[in-house]
Amino acid sequence: MARRRSSQSPQRQAQARTARESVQLRPDYNLDLPVLEHAEEIKATVRDHQVVVICGETGSGKSTQLPKLMLDLGRGVEGVIAHTQPRRIAARSLATRVAEECATDVGSGVGYRVRFSDQTRLQTRVKLLTDGMLLAETQADERLEGYDTLIIDEAHERSLNIDFLLGYIKRLLPQRPDLRVIITSATIDPARFSRHFDDAPVIEVSGRTYPVEVRYRPLVEQSEDERERSLRQGVLEAVDELAGLGRGDVLVFLPGEREIRHCAEALRKHHPPQTEILPLFGRLSAAEQQRVFAPHRGRRIVLATNVAETSLTVPGIRYVVDSGLARISRYSYRTKVQRLPVEPVAQSSADQRAGRCGREGPGVCIRLYDQADFEARPRFTDPEILRTNLASVILQMKHLRLGAIERFPFIEPPDPRYVKDGLKLLDELGALNKRQNLSRLGRQLARLPVDPRIARILFAGDREGALRELLVLAAALSVQDPRERPMDRREAADAAHSAWQDKQSDFGGLLRLWDAYREQAHHLSRRKLQAWCHEHFLSHVRMREWADTHAQLHRLMRDMERVENDTPAKPVAIHRALLSGFLSNIARREEGEEYRGPRELKLAIHPGSGVARKRPRWIMAAELVETRRVFARVVAEVRPEWIEPLAGHLLKHRYHDPWWDAHKGKVFGREDATLYGLPIVSGRKVDHARVAPREARSIFIRDGLLGDPPPDPPAFLQANQALIAEVETLEAKARRRDVLVDTEALAAFYEAALPETVVDGPSLDRWLREGGDDTPLRLDREQLMARGVSEGAADYPDTLAVNGIHLPLRYSFSPGSEVDGVSVCIPVAALNALVPEPFEWLVPGLLEEKVITLIRALPKSLRRHFVPVPDFARAVLESLPARTGSLESAVRDELRRMTGIDIPGGIWDELVLPDHLQMRFEVLDEGGGRLDSGRDLPALQRVHADHARADFSAPADSGFERTGITDWDIGDLPDRVPFTQGGIELQGYPALCAEGNEVALRLLDGPERAAAAHRSGVRLLLMKRFAQQARHLRRGLEGLDRMAIDYRDVGDADALKREFAQAVFHQVFLAATVPRDRAGWLEVCEYGRTAVVPRAEQLRDRVSDILARQKRVRRALKGDIPLGMVDSYRDIRQQLDGLVYPGFLLDTVPARLEDLPRYLTGIERRVERLKRDPSRDQAGLASIQPHQRRLDDALARHARRAIRDPALEQVRWLIEEYRISLFAQDLGTRERVSEKRLARAWESVR
Repeated sequence: MARRRSSQSPQRQAQARTARESVQLRPDYNLDLPVLEHAEEIKATVRDHQVVVICGETGSGKSTQLPKLMLDLGRGVEGVIAHTQPRRIAARSLATRVAEECATDVGSGVGYRVRFSDQTRLQTRVKLLTDGMLLAETQADERLEGYDTLIIDEAHERSLNIDFLLGYIKRLLPQRPDLRVIITSATIDPARFSRHFDDAPVIEVSGRTYPVEVRYRPLVEQSEDERERSLRQGVLEAVDELAGLGRGDVLVFLPGEREIRHCAEALRKHHPPQTEILPLFGRLSAAEQQRVFAPHRGRRIVLATNVAETSLTVPGIRYVVDSGLARISRYSYRTKVQRLPVEPVAQSSADQRAGRCGREGPGVCIRLYDQADFEARPRFTDPEILRTNLASVILQMKHLRLGAIERFPFIEPPDPRYVKDGLKLLDELGALNKRQNLSRLGRQLARLPVDPRIARILFAGDREGALRELLVLAAALSVQDPRERPMDRREAADAAHSAWQDKQSDFGGLLRLWDAYREQAHHLSRRKLQAWCHEHFLSHVRMREWADTHAQLHRLMRDMERVENDTPAKPVAIHRALLSGFLSNIARREEGEEYRGPRELKLAIHPGSGVARKRPRWIMAAELVETRRVFARVVAEVRPEWIEPLAGHLLKHRYHDPWWDAHKGKVFGREDATLYGLPIVSGRKVDHARVAPREARSIFIRDGLLGDPPPDPPAFLQANQALIAEVETLEAKARRRDVLVDTEALAAFYEAALPETVVDGPSLDRWLREGGDDTPLRLDREQLMARGVSEGAADYPDTLAVNGIHLPLRYSFSPGSEVDGVSVCIPVAALNALVPEPFEWLVPGLLEEKVITLIRALPKSLRRHFVPVPDFARAVLESLPARTGSLESAVRDELRRMTGIDIPGGIWDELVLPDHLQMRFEVLDEGGGRLDSGRDLPALQRVHADHARADFSAPADSGFERTGITDWDIGDLPDRVPFTQGGIELQGYPALCAEGNEVALRLLDGPERAAAAHRSGVRLLLMKRFAQQARHLRRGLEGLDRMAIDYRDVGDADALKREFAQAVFHQVFLAATVPRDRAGWLEVCEYGRTAVVPRAEQLRDRVSDILARQKRVRRALKGDIPLGMVDSYRDIRQQLDGLVYPGFLLDTVPARLEDLPRYLTGIERRVERLKRDPSRDQAGLASIQPHQRRLDDALARHARRAIRDPALEQVRWLIEEYRISLFAQDLGTRERVSEKRLARAWESVR
């Protein structure tokens, strides 16, 4: 932005010169002032040199006399004499004093200009102003052509403004040879100023001071915790020592407000009432500060911070106690916190403190440290530019186009780390562009005379429609807090201030205070408004300064065409605007009262905040200050979702855990975003292609095109997938991994063929829609196959026919996985129709390996007969029948046929075959989805039997679903009926079923289940046909009640009668055959109609005998059992329960029913002999138990596998005969039985 060289036109400048020339000022001099002893030297030196450094003690008259000496030189006509002061109050008071001594009015020949007040006119020759105000004028008058003389007073304070101004002047001097610059300083390093201005002359002026005796009284070394107590004790002892030296007030220098309060309390307890103890520090109210200047009687002890070193001169001081400590404001570029550590003061500050007791007479200074400590301290305090944030300076320098800060002629160049930090803050505020020049917003921020953060919130307030509120808050944050807390009335002050407190926001509290003040100001006179402020513990001066600052900012924003909102802004808008300026001052609560701030900073809300008790999750603060710990001051609750839109350019993003979403056809990932280490976003789902297109493309190819494709894959991908599936099936069948090219080769194919712009499903679709040619994307078989493989379709079929059902097969070569090997897909409706044996044969291509595995699993004593094993395995397979019965039985039989070697049945029962040599069963639900899977078919059948039956249903037009059947009017029943369900051809098995007391025709899902059901259904239909005879069997047959009594220990009497009737009908009508057509039905009806009662009487006699015998056995088994007979008794009970149990009449075939009395008699004999000769019984038990255990295991195994094995039934009854031979040989056996015969019988068991 181009700037004018001067704010005045040439005509205006000429008018001003004429006006100044017309003013004749007659300075009056007090010749007692030390500076006037050097008046001629000063004037001559100024006449001959562009820059002069004048140093002298306070009281030498420098500030009041130098402007007058410049007037004597004729200066103040071509331009104004500018005389700067570090503080506004000094500028105003000096203007009054100089005007008096020049016999003119303030605002005429002598005036002042400070913030909010300009008391100058066109004819003003001497202008007192703050150094900050002179800097501000450079924006409109870059060469300061409105001035011919600059007096930079109190330069030793080395504030940021002073150092900046001195650097600016050094650059300006070559352009303004007419300009004269006088730099005044206390006796603090004047040579540094001289060197800065090319060895400018130095004139030293002595002050009106008296000798000061310095005494060193070091404190006793204490631990960190006891240091403050030691300091209090040292002050008490020093004051006692000084009390013995005579009258005079004591000034005690302490590091801070807290130490002042503690020492004041200790001194009041220690000294008599006539000793007045007063505090003096910056936060005191004006009235409390003025007390130190008021006349008094007796002795006064003033406890002060370093504010009393140079800023304020306390009268009447004869003695000083110097703790040697001060709170020095230091900005940390690492933590971005304004620290206020307690530090040892520099030698120059210690000398200034000592000098305070030599103004009115000889004095004594007691230093609470030793001389060696003093001499080891640095000579001077670090200038402000080395310990403050430089953002404001950098902003103004860039606005004034002064070049890089590193090349600017500061007296002491700032630390590059602080420069970098200042640039970072400006970048955070949006004040810089990518080239590190001022952005449009940065140029606007530079036009406001406030901290850049505060300027930023004003423009954000304008954007948010909250400028009215933000002007108030910006002004409040630019001035000292007007709320006062007098030491003796702190609780009352807190109560008064609580009326404006906001538990969610201290900024809200400031707005409430402002509204209350403006309401009173509107109605009250100035005096009454002052009284209202005093009553509410508010500084009227600071409240006016707040209002003046508000008015100034309002005017500046209006000049930039920013209009205040008419209606009150919402709190959200206000705080979002505030957040834009304080992004690096946010924090999140961790545990208890502790917050985690930026860069892992640990902090707490200041106890004086209205938000402290609520402890919100997230906060922002106007400032972070470190004293005893880091405190957040002027705090508000914020929402984390406000942060990201404002801090987008500052956030550090981390994108991780990308994944392919086949449903959306896109690659998504997780996003974390941190602001200076604070997590703002955690794990948010993002489109990975937007943030990492290369990685997204790679994942899209590998996990999408080569993995889980989009829902509607393009044509080339469908063709490629089908071809890949073919080759994968070849691999799985051959159980090899080297047929299909690896994934990297396929990925490289797509990487080369796809345009770079294709990174996911939508971009692929877009490319194809726009005419992309997919020919290069289509694979052929040669590209997919790394090597050839022979494939026999017969060896690895795609389906397996079982019970007339063609079941799909799937192959997988994935050792160790659950799906390794061959999987047969079984619709749940077909599940119950299957038996395990056909699946033992796997597929022809794997059968040889399975047989080899079986032979190799034999014990060595058997295996040695079948060497070489592969040759025997091939020979066995050449001779085996085609997939009939059990594979293991077939292999065993064939090996015996070939070698004559017997292999015991069940020898492979404990063998765990590799997964790929066991068929895997995958049960599919109605929609074709996987319902369950495993390698144990009977187990799956048990779990899903009900589901299978429910899902198995005949077509509505099949004619095989009827209920309420009372006669055979159903025609002929075929053994099986094929039908299609869900696209699969199933086999149904028609059967008459007993459903309660009704007969229904159903189509069942398995032949064995259908046969059993049909037998029961036909029996019930016969009992309905011959209902009278059936009733007689249940109710009128003589001897039934006696049977029921004997059956009581076994089961229910009514159930026995029903079972007895069913058994009679079964033996009479169905013993030979169960009819499946009407002719067969009529034949059995005719054959058995006259045989029911005779057969019933025969069966009654047999059953009565059986039940009477079993009752006697059970009675004999009652009572105490000798310890040595426990195993025998357990075996006997098990045998008895296996012969007579609920349902035994229907389960036991008539021929075996005839044998039950003999078996029961055998048990009776055994019990009798057991009591006489237990050892003999033990021998028999040892012989029978292995067979019994084997039988139990085989029955359980066959039940799990749903096998009905006649050979096992034969073994079961042979074991009963073996028991007769062992325990009741005199009863005789039905057939010859021995260990050898039993072993041979076991060989036939599956």
